Amino acid sequence: MVGIDGPCLQEIWAPQSGCFGCGPQNAQGLRIRSFAEADGGLIARFRPAPHHRAFCAVLNGGICGALLDCHSNWAAAHHLLLAQGASALPPTVTADFHVTLRRPTPLDVVVIVRARVVETAGERCVVESSLEAGGKTTATCRGTFVAVAEGHPAFHRWD
Repeated sequence: MVGIDGPCLQEIWAPQSGCFGCGPQNAQGLRIRSFAEADGGLIARFRPAPHHRAFCAVLNGGICGALLDCHSNWAAAHHLLLAQGASALPPTVTADFHVTLRRPTPLDVVVIVRARVVETAGERCVVESSLEAGGKTTATCRGTFVAVAEGHPAFHRWD
């Protein structure tokens, strides 16, 4: 298990990534830091900034979606890495995802993002994820994430 204060999966496997949601090199991005948990899931902590607001002190729904999408994608990639016993992280992409915004996500607290693979078929993983703020689930997501082969534009995405 990776420590929550040590290097995150993105820093280990994709330190040069410029992804808006999870790229360590994107200074204007969300810079999600995903950590493996002992039970096989992933956890991230995200502190919203004022420019992430929708209105008043509420996190923008698109930012909620981006957090869930990127963190879920990492759950799929990490799951496939472990399941395959691979030495390199498989490049995965989002095939579909559905977000349910259950209640407003406040801006003034650390948001917990959780993701877990619930189904696997070959190179395809179904992931369920959630956002929690102030001890309450504010959004949930279910999506399908697929490892891609050479020739796909995202094949070298971790570079």
